[in-house]
Amino acid sequence: MAGAADHRDSGSGSALQAVFEQLRSAYTLSLTLTSPLCLAVTALDRYLSLQHPSGESYSYDLTITDGQWRMKCQLADSLTRCVRTGSLRCGAGVLVSQLSLVHDETRLSHSYLRIDGIHSVVELPERFLSIKDVEKIPQWCQDYVTRSDGPLQLSRKYYLPLWINDDPYGSVWIPNNPPPDVVIDVSRITLLADLDAFFHSSRRPLPLLVRILHRSRIRYYGKPGQNIDFPFQVYCEVADQSGVMSMVVWNDLCPEWFNRLTVGSVLYLQQYSLKHSYQKRSRPQIRTLSLMTFHSIEICLNPRSPASVVTVIPPKSVQPQWGLPDVPYNFATRSEVDSMNSNQACDVIGLVTYVGRVERIRSKEKTGPEKFWAYRWVHAVDGTTDSPFILEIFSSSQPEIFNNICPMTYLVCTQMRVCQTGCSVYLTSSTETQLFITGCHKKQPYVNEPKVKAFIQWTKTLKDNVMLQRTAVGGHYCYPPAPPTFTPTTNSNMTNELSITAIAELKGELESLQYREHRRVAVQGYVAAVQYHTWPPQPELPHSEQQEGVSVQGVSDTGAAIPSSTKDEMTLSQREMDSTSPDSDITVSPKRRRVQTGTRLHRQYFTRSKMQSNSAGIQVASTSHEDEEEQQWDEGDLESEESEGEDKHTSVRKPAVGKETDQTSQVPGVQQAAIHPTALWESRVWPLVKQKVTDHFCCGRFNHESIPEKFHFDDREVLLHDLNLSPARWNPDLTSQTHTHTPVACTGYFMLTILGLNQTAAVDVLLVPVVSSDDPRAAGVPQTQHDNSLLSCISSGRLCVQPDGSCPTPGSLMSSAPQLDSERVVCIVDLCLLGERRVEMICSKLYRTTDVCQPSSTQ
Repeated sequence: MAGAADHRDSGSGSALQAVFEQLRSAYTLSLTLTSPLCLAVTALDRYLSLQHPSGESYSYDLTITDGQWRMKCQLADSLTRCVRTGSLRCGAGVLVSQLSLVHDETRLSHSYLRIDGIHSVVELPERFLSIKDVEKIPQWCQDYVTRSDGPLQLSRKYYLPLWINDDPYGSVWIPNNPPPDVVIDVSRITLLADLDAFFHSSRRPLPLLVRILHRSRIRYYGKPGQNIDFPFQVYCEVADQSGVMSMVVWNDLCPEWFNRLTVGSVLYLQQYSLKHSYQKRSRPQIRTLSLMTFHSIEICLNPRSPASVVTVIPPKSVQPQWGLPDVPYNFATRSEVDSMNSNQACDVIGLVTYVGRVERIRSKEKTGPEKFWAYRWVHAVDGTTDSPFILEIFSSSQPEIFNNICPMTYLVCTQMRVCQTGCSVYLTSSTETQLFITGCHKKQPYVNEPKVKAFIQWTKTLKDNVMLQRTAVGGHYCYPPAPPTFTPTTNSNMTNELSITAIAELKGELESLQYREHRRVAVQGYVAAVQYHTWPPQPELPHSEQQEGVSVQGVSDTGAAIPSSTKDEMTLSQREMDSTSPDSDITVSPKRRRVQTGTRLHRQYFTRSKMQSNSAGIQVASTSHEDEEEQQWDEGDLESEESEGEDKHTSVRKPAVGKETDQTSQVPGVQQAAIHPTALWESRVWPLVKQKVTDHFCCGRFNHESIPEKFHFDDREVLLHDLNLSPARWNPDLTSQTHTHTPVACTGYFMLTILGLNQTAAVDVLLVPVVSSDDPRAAGVPQTQHDNSLLSCISSGRLCVQPDGSCPTPGSLMSSAPQLDSERVVCIVDLCLLGERRVEMICSKLYRTTDVCQPSSTQ
């Protein structure tokens, strides 16, 4: 049934209520709106799909509001990709075009709305900007919509975190409250050393009194069709006076006990079971404790058969005569790490100087639903050397700590593993790593460790304003540095090496990228062109001074660049676009920006400037634009408009409302290739073949998110918001804040065009050279001097400071460009989907053919 819903009401009635009532009274269960309904997204919740519909592992519930009512709806499976790629997000506006009413036929009075069609995702209209507290908006829950704290599909009992599976999330996870005073009978307990006798007999084991020495992160093993309410698992290493043994917490007990089973806690365990220990899992290294470790059996805490009884003993009630060992630590200073063996475990404490953005990588597990690991890079100093700890920290099931690591905090990381790669050393977290930041250290077992006390004494000699100048956050960061030579692998099982990807196959890589997913690929070809751009960009020339047009390319709905040959099939004038605008409040919003959503979600325009040649073979960019043109989406169900707000990080001109202007300004979220290249070099073959290239993948405008920026205390909350993954709940106060982006030591960047060997495909990648030791990436770039030729700068990733302390000029850099002609190279490219259709493609290393080794036949 088709119907119209007037969502431009004056407040006398709820647009959401009207649509719901219209759907309830319809003869069919589906309603297509002739005028899309503009709603604000206040929450996104994810859960495991029931039967793996459409090949997707997860489903989503969406909480929306019209400003007067809130309602939770299910998102149709066909639209879930817009969440996974970060386009549909909390705090955005969504234009809903089609809804359905879904009844649960196995229950009485349980139905819910499903969103089947989305016209587009937009910046919030002005009428939503007055919302201060989303929770005060009443929940619409008349006869048909129920259950606000769990999935609308009642067969699921819990929500998962929005982006990973390993964090506690939702009200089912009980917080860590102080344990109550208890009275226990310690006259009849057994020791860990005696459990083997119980394991080989039918006797029920006696109670245990143990201390937790280590705790793993949460492991989620849910699968579609699985008949387990809470498929979670947590390992702990527990100890008494006789030794150390693993204890595994299963299923329903994880939400009940995980937050209360902290390292150092003393437990009284009853009605537990014993089983053979799982030998293939990782284990913490406990070298400083002179106790026997039992590996043959492990303790199991189960919610039933039998139902285990767990009692946490208050710290004041723990008696010395129980003989429980203290939590062992092995703190290492930064000066000691270089001499440690690879994979050796240690604990560290340091003052944080750099925090990277949170990114995700795919789990290597081949079975079960798709899983991601979340991680971030952190630098911390401890005063024992000028070099920082370089820490690769994965989520440790402590989101309140992991998401709040910021510069100038004291960070403790336990059970970190040493990684030695060539001349580089860094620490990576393990399954048992625990994190602690300023505000969490009080009463932790490590506070009396000698090296912790020495660190605290050192920090008292520091001046905050001096250390603050050394801090930075965000930007592209990848460690360790690539080796001097590249050896591709021919064995798909070798996960530490890269195989070479054909440039034409990058389309598949880009299409499959998900939000904040990091992926590294290697491509080979020739350097066909190099542009150099100063940063920050220079002001754009007046339109009257522009001379030539620019070519426009896009990316597919999944993020891959669309070849320019398809461009002409997707045009729609701005005048036609305005005539079909579905809502007036979007049209007048000063901050509006359309993000295309639906069957072709992530298609995106990139602009590239045509160049004028000079006599030296170095070209200077002109700045003109082509005539206006915009994209018409499949089936006419999507549209796009420009953002009228001035982008302070680029010098893109924005049009006035209702004015027709150049095409690049009309496209929402446009990734402008560098506005005005300072200089450009092209190889002899590029002008001859570039019009024949069928696939040209463009990285687009340089994102300010790719450059680390200075940290300021006043901007702490908004910086953390930007560095962390997109939240599952909308915070109006936080999302309305802005800050001034102050880049760290960036004078410019290169855009490299790599032409495939067969000259049928090309890719544009960005390279941001390191120019100062203030740049956090300097820790991963060799400091050897070079001649500042273009090839040396691209290969090393850094510019060498000249004797007068300045950086080489663009002219001097590009004067050596002809040596790149016909030079066959392998380019290592870091891919990351930043969200909202912004794909980052950065060259992390360029190898000449002389630096590439052929793989051996044994590989």
